[in-house]
Amino acid sequence: MTLSLLFLALLMFGFGGWLFSHSIHVRPWEAQPEGTRPGGAGDRAGQLPPAATAARVGLVVFLAVVTAVFALTISAYLMRMEMGPDWRPLPVPGLLWLNTLVLMLGSIALQRAWTASKGRDRQALQRRLRLGGGFTSAFILGQGVVWWQLQAAGHYLAANPANAFFFLITALHALHLLGGLVAWARTLLKVQRGASASEVRASVELCALYWHFLLLLWAVLFALVLST
Repeated sequence: MTLSLLFLALLMFGFGGWLFSHSIHVRPWEAQPEGTRPGGAGDRAGQLPPAATAARVGLVVFLAVVTAVFALTISAYLMRMEMGPDWRPLPVPGLLWLNTLVLMLGSIALQRAWTASKGRDRQALQRRLRLGGGFTSAFILGQGVVWWQLQAAGHYLAANPANAFFFLITALHALHLLGGLVAWARTLLKVQRGASASEVRASVELCALYWHFLLLLWAVLFALVLST
């Protein structure tokens, strides 16, 4: 339980720190009408940092929920592992290492797409978005191959608790990536239909942050499987 709470705290501290770093030097009363300066009629409206947009706050809240779900799952994993001799760890397929590299490349591609969205090169933005989605799709397919390999080797879902938890945590992670691909596809479609980089910048930013979070989450899950 202590490990899962530490995991939760570290992830949320990291993303909370990112949001704070984007707003710490902002003075929202500057370049505003007289009535909106501190002490004026619009003082309350000026208290919210511009960086704290509805989309960013929504992403942080969603990531907090996702983190809590995985923290509880990790806690259950560790407690069940200590409960009896029926826990028999799975052999770690070598393909998981390649899948990890592919997911890392997908995260890097989306980071570069975010950088491209700050300029005017729509072609670079579109190309990097496609790379990010392609690498992510390859990761999910690779995870499917890992599941098939384990089943073919006789490591069935119901064979022992370690198998069940491995399939559970990897499937949960893959489902969250699939959800992210929905947002990614909508963003790519807008670019293909002629949207400018500035028009999709916020969407690309959220996709990149979400992918970075899921990459970090996968690193924690992979380390858990390797160590247990």
